[in-house]
Amino acid sequence: MHLRDLVAHYPQRPAQGVPDWMLGFYKRRAISFADGLTDTRTHVCWFQSRNFTIDLRLPLEHQQVPAKPLAACSVEELQRLANYEGWQALCAWEGETLSWHGGTSLQVHNRWPEPAVLKRIGNCMIEFAPSGAYVEDWRLQSSAPGALIGLRLVVERELESGVVRHRGGGLILCGDHAAMVIGRAQPLEGEQEGAQLRDLVARFGDDPVWLNRAFNVETSVAEGSIADGYQVTLSTCAQRVGQLLISLEGFELEVDGAHVTQRLLIDGRACERLFIIDTLEPCVGFAQATGLSGSAEQWYARESPTLSRYTQPLF
Repeated sequence: MHLRDLVAHYPQRPAQGVPDWMLGFYKRRAISFADGLTDTRTHVCWFQSRNFTIDLRLPLEHQQVPAKPLAACSVEELQRLANYEGWQALCAWEGETLSWHGGTSLQVHNRWPEPAVLKRIGNCMIEFAPSGAYVEDWRLQSSAPGALIGLRLVVERELESGVVRHRGGGLILCGDHAAMVIGRAQPLEGEQEGAQLRDLVARFGDDPVWLNRAFNVETSVAEGSIADGYQVTLSTCAQRVGQLLISLEGFELEVDGAHVTQRLLIDGRACERLFIIDTLEPCVGFAQATGLSGSAEQWYARESPTLSRYTQPLF
C-alpha cells in the first residue's frame, strides 16, 4: 500500500500531544548565547510530530565531509563526521515547556539536556533555555496543507536472514517536507556514561568494522510530496543527498491498529521495517499566521502604515 492510501484509509490522531501550532518543519534562524554571541549559519532542522521530534544539525556545505567510504576519510574528516548531530526523541508538552526523552541519536551523549520554553507568533517560534544559556529563533517553513504522518521506527531487518540492520528512529511527513532517522543496529563498543562520539572515534577510528557500526545511523531531511516522493536535501550521510528519502510503497497496517510494517528492497535485499504509529492525519494546515486578540488586531490595522512598511515573509 502507498503511504498516501494508508493515511487516507486509516487516519488516526493521538489523544495527547503538542499544540497544533508546533507541528511541522522549522529551520533555526539564529541561536544567541549568554555570552552575547550568535550563530545564524549552522543548518538546524526541527520536525515535529504529535509526540516525537526529529532534529538535524550540520555545518555549512563546504565544511561537510564529501561522500566517500569511511576508510577513505582522514582523521580530521572523521572528527567532523563525529560532530554531526541527528536524532529522534519522544517529547512531552507541559504548560509552555517541551521536554525530550529516549530516542535514537548519532551522538552517544545528550548535547541538549534542557527542556524548551516555547512561544510562537506568526511563523516565528522562540525557544528559551530555562538556565538562560541560550535562546533560539525558529521559523516554520512554508508548505501547502497536506498530510501529517509520524511513524516511530522500532526495527529494520532482512527478511531472509533475520539480520537486524537498524533499531530505533522515525519518519515524519508534513506537507511538502519530510525527515527520517534510522539508528544503529547495536550500541557501540566503548560507549559509556559521559562518553562523546568524537572521543570514541579518536580511540577506535582505526578499526574499520567499528567505524561502520558507529556511522550505521542516518538523519536526513527532504522536500517533495506524498504523491511523488521526497528528495533528500540535507543528511548526516553525504551520499544520501539527492536520493529519495524513502520508498512510499509497501506499507500495511497491522491488525493491532497501532503498528505499521513496510516491506521493501534495500541494496537488493528484501527487508521489513516495523513502525509504531504516532499520528496519521490526511490534512493539516501548517499556517504561517497565529491568532491575536481583537484589540491587538485593531491596533495592528490602525498602525499598519508604519508597522507594515517593510514587512515580508522570513523563513
